[in-house]
Amino acid sequence: MTGEFRLLIPCAAGAEGCVKRQLRALGYGDCPAHGGRVALTGGWADIARLNIWLRAGERVLIELARFRADTFDMLFEGIYDLPWEEYLSGRERILMDGKCVKSKLMAVKATGGVAKKALLKRLAERAGVTRFGEKGPRAVVGVSVLEDEVSVTLDTSGDGLHKRGYRTLAYEAPLKETTAAALLEYAYYRREKPFADVFCGSGTLPIEAALYACNIAPGLHRAFDFMHWHCAPAVLDRAREEAEDLRFRGVVAPVYGGDISPKAISIARYHAARAGIAEHIEWKQADMRSFSSEAGGGVIVSNPPYGERLQESDLFGLYRDFSRMYRRLAGWDCVFLSAYPAAERAFGRADRKRNVTNAQLECRAYSYRGGKSYDGNVKNC
Repeated sequence: MTGEFRLLIPCAAGAEGCVKRQLRALGYGDCPAHGGRVALTGGWADIARLNIWLRAGERVLIELARFRADTFDMLFEGIYDLPWEEYLSGRERILMDGKCVKSKLMAVKATGGVAKKALLKRLAERAGVTRFGEKGPRAVVGVSVLEDEVSVTLDTSGDGLHKRGYRTLAYEAPLKETTAAALLEYAYYRREKPFADVFCGSGTLPIEAALYACNIAPGLHRAFDFMHWHCAPAVLDRAREEAEDLRFRGVVAPVYGGDISPKAISIARYHAARAGIAEHIEWKQADMRSFSSEAGGGVIVSNPPYGERLQESDLFGLYRDFSRMYRRLAGWDCVFLSAYPAAERAFGRADRKRNVTNAQLECRAYSYRGGKSYDGNVKNC
């Protein structure tokens, strides 16, 4: 199947602007965002590129239709009328996903069941399918209902785009890769700036920074569901070749990851090696209070503790000491993500704030501007 589709990029609440900037950088212009989704138009080649290149987007969805339905009969007819035989052969393992918000069709499970029944009836009648498999390639159909308006989507990604493939070892309170990438955009991080994460944990932020600095596509080596559909042409190899050609091999400023836990640093080193950028990150077991830099500027992006394992007084003191360390640095910017209610009171008034969802927690990203000049040593990348 050729032609163009309406594509939707879901993202975490608060990350829409970051996804829009990434789409502009990929050449897609100014794309509208609504309800946690960024919309654009593209064909199969674009689907391949977006899945490989998007850093803060969660998935790439094809929106097949949008229609109104306030009864299950209307929903059934709307789903049945779609040309499913053009997308699916019937051998796929069809899974349903979706949500209902402010709709008369409030039963999500029932909504999915009615939609799947209509879909299978269409395939049986139009494609001659008599038996539907449970072990074929995965196809996730989304049915989202907002105020009785139904959006029907087909998920081209499969596993969420935050699953880059490098993070395999568990560590406490991990930061989602797509959220880390959104924080880098929020901090306006660029390869010319020295980068530091002084609470690096399992290493997600420094690894995402190094991938960004070297222009390595985060989805370069992973698989996507659309690869296995009969309707999709062979476009992924060309997108991967383009990504390899666009890798930056010049010089970038240093990337640093520090944590007080030796276990965290060991896991971070392992993940960096899996990501293929181990040589571009300096890891150090250290208390964040000891961080210093002779560079004339840079950016700190961190995800400090929120308080699950610290008393209130200890947590307030941690953020206060974090602020003191940061303010010793000349010309550095700082962005940190936190769900701690007193974070700004302890650290100091932020220049900008943005609500960001992280692991289903309502957090805020706090931004502090310390200067615009950057120098210091750089590394070959």
